Amino acid sequence: MFGEGFMLDLPRFFTLFGFNIYYYGLFITAGYAIATLYLIKRRKLFGLTKDNILDILIIAIPCGLVGARIYYMLFKFDQFFGPGQWGNILKIREGGLAVYGGIIASGLVFIIYSRYKKIPLGNLLDAAGFGLFIGQAIGRWGNFINREAYGEETSLPWRMGLTTSNGTRYFHPAFLYESLWNVAGLVIIHIFSKKSKTKYPGQYFLFYVAWYGLGRFMIEGLRTDSLLIPGTEMRASQWLAAISFLVAAGILIYNQYFRKDGLSVYGEDAEDAEEAESAEELAMLDGASEDDIILEAKDDEAEDEDDEDEDDAEADDDNDEAELGMLDGASGDEVANEPDDAPEPDDDNDEAELAVLDGASGDEVEKEPDDDDSGPENKTETKLTEKKTKIKIRRKK
Repeated sequence: MFGEGFMLDLPRFFTLFGFNIYYYGLFITAGYAIATLYLIKRRKLFGLTKDNILDILIIAIPCGLVGARIYYMLFKFDQFFGPGQWGNILKIREGGLAVYGGIIASGLVFIIYSRYKKIPLGNLLDAAGFGLFIGQAIGRWGNFINREAYGEETSLPWRMGLTTSNGTRYFHPAFLYESLWNVAGLVIIHIFSKKSKTKYPGQYFLFYVAWYGLGRFMIEGLRTDSLLIPGTEMRASQWLAAISFLVAAGILIYNQYFRKDGLSVYGEDAEDAEEAESAEELAMLDGASEDDIILEAKDDEAEDEDDEDEDDAEADDDNDEAELGMLDGASGDEVANEPDDAPEPDDDNDEAELAVLDGASGDEVEKEPDDDDSGPENKTETKLTEKKTKIKIRRKK
């Protein structure tokens, strides 16, 4: 690609204070770091806080390494298990990691973390999808330094040459294909996340699984160092990539065109995360612990409920005062003009309640004459008194 005379002969490591630092590890670390900065910048999209993003990083590094190692060992069983082989398990610095193993292990731990923190799993996985695109796009260049993850021989202009004592041979730069494929996937979901309004938790991660699975399926077929399923000539990661692509793409299509019930959409989580993050920052400035923040939030909720109850009580008092004012301002003629021969059912009940309050028995109430000979003024005063008494009783309750 750069001409027959162009050649790079980079060392795989450099020594610092007597300790060998491998460039492969530096590329992996750089991928993690840049992915973290990106996610912190866009954390509101996923409804997460800075602490959530840092937690994801802390979880992903050790779990990813363990998972990547276990996945590799399962397909190179004879190199790690058996007499004199057990010590090789810990020799990670000599290589032997597989990306899919790291993804699977990190995903399982994310499930536990989401339940512990009560954060939707889809939000965490979406953030991880962005991070994986970035981390793999950068980390694959560590394969270039190590002269690994290349494909079959080719004469294409962008071929990768490897020089040994037997001469120079040219291969497909599979690491470069995968790096560029991840960059393309990142660009697509970055633009989609900015433009589209129909974003639901888990959508970005599903896209990552489908996109990476499709690319890995094609690229894995070119590689010469693939892990094989024991007893077969089948490439393990190629089959896993094909299955993951079909499943993720199928779910995306179903959710987009066939799902009847609505999906939750990003937006509200972002506002909640922003409020939570602001509260945490203020509390940290005041020297409060995380437990204090949680207790303070609960107290605020209780105070809000008390305020609502007080507002309701004040509204009832205002209504009662207005009703009393209207009754006090009514004239005797207006009340007296009400029909006596068709009393409302509530009037008899009200009279019974008032009589009981005054110490009268039920029989005495029944013996009271329905038609008294008192004048309109007495009737007016009686009804006003009854109404006021009922309102006062309701207030006490």
